[in-house]
Amino acid sequence: MSTNNYFIRPEKKDEYRKVENLVRESFWNVYRPGCSEHFVIHVLRDDPAFVKDLDFVMEKDGELIGQNMFMRTVINADDGRVIPVLTMGPIGITPELKRRGYGKKLLDYCLEKATDKGFGAVLFEGNIGFYGHCGFTYARNFGIRYHDLPEGADDSFFLCKELIPGYLDGITGVYQTPQGYYVDDADVEEFDKAFPPKEKLKLPGQIFD
Repeated sequence: MSTNNYFIRPEKKDEYRKVENLVRESFWNVYRPGCSEHFVIHVLRDDPAFVKDLDFVMEKDGELIGQNMFMRTVINADDGRVIPVLTMGPIGITPELKRRGYGKKLLDYCLEKATDKGFGAVLFEGNIGFYGHCGFTYARNFGIRYHDLPEGADDSFFLCKELIPGYLDGITGVYQTPQGYYVDDADVEEFDKAFPPKEKLKLPGQIFD
């Protein structure tokens, strides 16, 4: 997909490190001092659940400015069924272009492509203030629970969008995060040594130590 000033296309193998650096810049000191998202995408590309056909980057003026990726996962329904769904991310935009509409353009394009490939729903962790503009709502509205979350705990981070209308009708159950998203801090630290040094800062609004 291209417009006058940006272009969305599949990620190329020879630009993996550039994309990892983009993700590092996008997430650095956002949710924690430093970040782990650049290592997460490095790991996920080799995960069997990775959807290679839904791995996209965004270019502007010949430079990479954004990326998004998807993983297959499931809902373990209360009636015993296993319901295939997608999760996504990390999705990132280069810091200097955040809050200028590029993230929504990238996400809308990616969701359209996921729909075209017949996937029924996307569930993931995110901020309803942004993702609500792209059609996401709280997963609880579909009767879907986040794994390992105690009853009554805040689940406002857990979002869902049906790609096929009615795909989740009559389904209640527990969503399972793909194991590839769980990375060891020591592995993150070792991986990060290959990138230019950056200062880790403890900032207001971070949700992890």
